[in-house]
This record gives sequence, C-alpha cells and structure tokens, in this order.
Amino acid sequence: MRALGNFAGLLRNENMKIYRRARTYIMGAILVGLVLMISIMWAAFGGRDVSMWDVVFLESSILFFLITIFTVVVAAGAVAEEFTSGTIKLLLIRPWSRSKILLAKYIAVVAFALCLALLLFTSTIVVNWLIFDLFNSVQAEPTFPMKEGVSTVGYMLQYYGLTLITTVMTVTLAFMLSTVFRSSGLAIGFALFLLLVVNNVVMLLAALQYKWVDYILFVHLNLTQYLNDIPIREGMSLGFSLAVLAGYYALFMALTWYVFNKRDVAA
Repeated sequence: MRALGNFAGLLRNENMKIYRRARTYIMGAILVGLVLMISIMWAAFGGRDVSMWDVVFLESSILFFLITIFTVVVAAGAVAEEFTSGTIKLLLIRPWSRSKILLAKYIAVVAFALCLALLLFTSTIVVNWLIFDLFNSVQAEPTFPMKEGVSTVGYMLQYYGLTLITTVMTVTLAFMLSTVFRSSGLAIGFALFLLLVVNNVVMLLAALQYKWVDYILFVHLNLTQYLNDIPIREGMSLGFSLAVLAGYYALFMALTWYVFNKRDVAA
C-alpha cells in the first residue's frame, strides 16, 4: 500500500506539471471555441434543419487531429524538457525508480489525451444539441453511413475509441523519440510529419501488391476504416490491425524504457 501511495504521489506530481500550465487550458479553449465556430457557421450558412449528429461527426473528425497534436506536444516535452532544464536530477534523487518515473509521465500524457477527447465529445454534443435539436420540432436523421442495428451514439463511441487508439500510438511514438533523443522538437516534428505527410500517402502504400505492406505501421493507423467494413487492403481486419499496432506499441515502449533506464544523466 505504501508503494502504491508513493506512486500516486508521483503521478499527481506529473499531472500538476501538465495542468498548472496555461497552455493546457488554452488547448481546451481552442477545442471548444472551434466547436462553437463550426456549429454557428453551419447554422448560419447551411441551415439548421440537419441532424446534429452530422455536425458532431464533422467536428469530431476534424478536431481529433488537434487532440493528437496537442497531446504530442505534451508528450514530447514530458521527458525532453526534464533533461533540458536539468530537473531530471531532482526526480532521480527521490525514492522512485526510473521505471516508475517514466510510467507516471506516460500515464499522465495518455490521461491528458483522454481528457481532451472527453471535452471534445461533450462540447460537440451539448453545443449542437442546443443549436440544431433543442428548438427543432422535426429531428433529422444522420446522413453518414452506419451498420444496421448500431445506434448513432454507439457509432460515435466506436469512432472515438478507434481514433483514440491511433492517437495513443502517435503519442507513444513521440514519447519514445523524446526519451531517446532528448529533443521535444524532433518528437513533435516527426509526429507532425507522420500526421500530415505519411497519412496522406498511405493509400499509395496500400496499393502496392506486396505482403510486407500489411505490416507497415502507417497502413493500420486509420482504424475507423473498419466501422463500415471497408479496409484499405483486401483481407485486412480490425483484429489484424490491432495485433500489428500492439507489436509496434510493445517495441516503442520497450525501447523507451531501455534508453531511459540506461541513460547517464550525470552531465
């Protein structure tokens, strides 16, 4: 119990580093502000006789990209900034193992991504219900495709769950790069390259008729392709993609833990 309490204190310390910064609340305000802006612009120029879920889906698909970027920024600085400022020495002289320190940082970063996703989901529901459904006598049906028997709320929860897995994978990669190279700029730059460049050419990779393409990380990052059973490569399934991602995840985490535990911080 004492060890658990000590770890809880360490985890609380890492959360304080995130939530005591003004940038954290600026990120949240940007998300909510963009939800309001998109909804108001849709109502003003596109009309209000649409399903609120169409707007919720649009905003979620656009703004989840920002959640990934915001969390990557936090993840990239979680370890690298400790080395840059020299505060890593203060952590290591405490009665905590390096593994616990790294685990606390990682859990805090993933929890931050979950908090942003919850904020986005809640704000899109509330804002669009107020604008599109509250005063409409006729409730329009959503136009995006869903499997038969799946409710709209169920579909959106599946969408958020699958997209969160992609976000966690990208953030884990940034966390690894930050730890290995002690450079937050490199971690952020590579993650943005992954999001902006690689994901846009993944269809070209998927078109290659080679078996090894099935094991490339980037082909499996868009898990929402399975919501309507339209994989980008024939024969791929959600289970297979999750297995491939699990392999990469284990590799990223193992490398992160190994480097952090072996690194000399005396200088």
